[in-house]
Amino acid sequence: MVPTEPAYLVGTGGAIGAVLRYLIATLIARWGGQRRFPLSTLVVNVVGSFALGVVIFGGFGETTTLFVGVGICGAFTTYSSFSVQTVRLWEDGMTGYALANAVGNLALSAVAVGAAWLLVG
Repeated sequence: MVPTEPAYLVGTGGAIGAVLRYLIATLIARWGGQRRFPLSTLVVNVVGSFALGVVIFGGFGETTTLFVGVGICGAFTTYSSFSVQTVRLWEDGMTGYALANAVGNLALSAVAVGAAWLLVG
């Protein structure tokens, strides 16, 4: 039986989301996609935004929202890494990459939420 206490749902989902994020970062790094641009952070933020949009606009109940939305998506996506990586790119003189990272994360994540809304809303 799956525990239904909110903290267990969020914690279990968070563990899953964190592991998924690590695995995606590892795969992208192996493919050479992390050399200068923080591609794995962009990928997890866009995918996580879409998943959260599906949960929210799909009318899923509180249990699913806590487990998937707060837990998995909360640990899977990362605003803090995105912010630090953007500042580091800027500090390293890679202003084009910094701007692309900032605009890309915000715009593509918003588009992903919109796509979820169109799909299930």
